[in-house]
Amino acid sequence: MRSVPHFINGARVEESGHSPVFNPATGEVIAKVPVASGATIEEVVEIARLASQSWGRSSLSRRTKILFTLRQLLVEHTDGLAALITTEHGKTDADAKGEIARALENVEYACGLIEHLKGGFSDQVAEGVDVHSTREPVGVVVAVTPFNFPIMVPLWMSANALAAGNAVILKPSERDPSVSVRLGELLKEAGLPDGVFNVLQGDGTTVQALLEHPNIDAVSFVGSTPVARHVHEVASAHHKPVQAL
Repeated sequence: MRSVPHFINGARVEESGHSPVFNPATGEVIAKVPVASGATIEEVVEIARLASQSWGRSSLSRRTKILFTLRQLLVEHTDGLAALITTEHGKTDADAKGEIARALENVEYACGLIEHLKGGFSDQVAEGVDVHSTREPVGVVVAVTPFNFPIMVPLWMSANALAAGNAVILKPSERDPSVSVRLGELLKEAGLPDGVFNVLQGDGTTVQALLEHPNIDAVSFVGSTPVARHVHEVASAHHKPVQAL
């Protein structure tokens, strides 16, 4: 049976301790996906932390080039990405391609977002006073995404985070995890350095560990209202800025 891996430091990483992935059209178990161990969580956070330091210092033009290349790769691989979504989510091929079209819009927006990340300088705003503004990356960002849009929501979060110079740990839904791994491979092909974008498979216990981890700097979540409340409460209690949608 097919095993869905993590994507860590630019490579597929297998791990034991699996949960089933179903074909929603038939109810058949078609794959298995790991639940990240504590050791794997520690490893990926450390990798992302190290990668964020150099990526955060990268030029805005370099980030733009990578995101533009990613957009082209998403177009070229639309059929394969749509097939992964259909197999694990159950959307028709047309619906899956429609979702990919919306994902492309997120990447396009992120390419333009870079123009808003430039600092500024105002001379003599008051007597003897100059004003400088700089924009700095947050660091390591966790993206927790839902079942219903397995590529649009990850790119909604990740493209903007990467454009802003952050490293990303994506925890996709365990119900349709494969397309996230493929996204990691396409980002690597686009030129993103290893470790800047990682996919960590798992369940609620994985999310809880990430919310509480001292080396995670921010959290973005999309899901049900009760879980969003929990994510907001836990992440905030651990001094992290959080989007809970």
